[in-house]
Amino acid sequence: MKEQPAMVENATEDATSVVRVRNLYKSFGDRHVLSGVNLDLKERENLVILGKSGTGKSVLIKCVAGLLKPDSGEINVLGYDVPSLSLKELNKLRLQVGFSFQGSALYDSMSVRENLEFPLKRNLGIYERSKLNELVKTSLEDVGLESAINMNPAELSGGMKKRVGIARTLILNPKIMLYDEPTAGLDPETATEINELILSVREKYHTASIIITHDLSCARQVSDRIVALFDGVNKLEGTFEELKQQNAQELQSFFNY
Repeated sequence: MKEQPAMVENATEDATSVVRVRNLYKSFGDRHVLSGVNLDLKERENLVILGKSGTGKSVLIKCVAGLLKPDSGEINVLGYDVPSLSLKELNKLRLQVGFSFQGSALYDSMSVRENLEFPLKRNLGIYERSKLNELVKTSLEDVGLESAINMNPAELSGGMKKRVGIARTLILNPKIMLYDEPTAGLDPETATEINELILSVREKYHTASIIITHDLSCARQVSDRIVALFDGVNKLEGTFEELKQQNAQELQSFFNY
């Protein structure tokens, strides 16, 4: 019988939640990064985690993806108790959770085509040339970069690298997308294009997404809901307009009150 990750007993508590985090703590030595975070991600929702650099945003989604193990707390992703999963079980779950890294994480020694083929071969065992060509072509079309298929990462602009990184994630058809600072280091026009791509991905792939950012323009453009993370705790939550109207001290530097 095929081995399956252990289900969380109360995973049906909220049938529309695809990610559920409760009382999450994570420290590195004496540095307390997450200090009791709680959040929920609903089906097909774009949830923005907003906060300044160093507030634990990236640590949070790395815990959600099983890349970091929390000190304590509950992380339920697609019904599975992430901290209790074995490496083999985690790898199975990660096929359903796409992670778009801040630096795109492309292999410099591989062409764009080879970068996209790599997860298909490694994770799905697909080697048939016609199938590889079809999936790579479709993924690049979905991010508007089909013309870059034979280019190397060194030939790509920052925005193009972001798009290829997203395409490599989408090629496995994930149910959840995790974006780590998707607009970092980009000029305003390119950042807007990436934000539009995030919205397009949700429509085409029916994904739920967590978007980590300190870019207010990104938060405004892509979010259905925002969780403001400060001092390792989710202090504020609401839509962009709701948070703007709250006039909270922690958000003054973002909204320029």
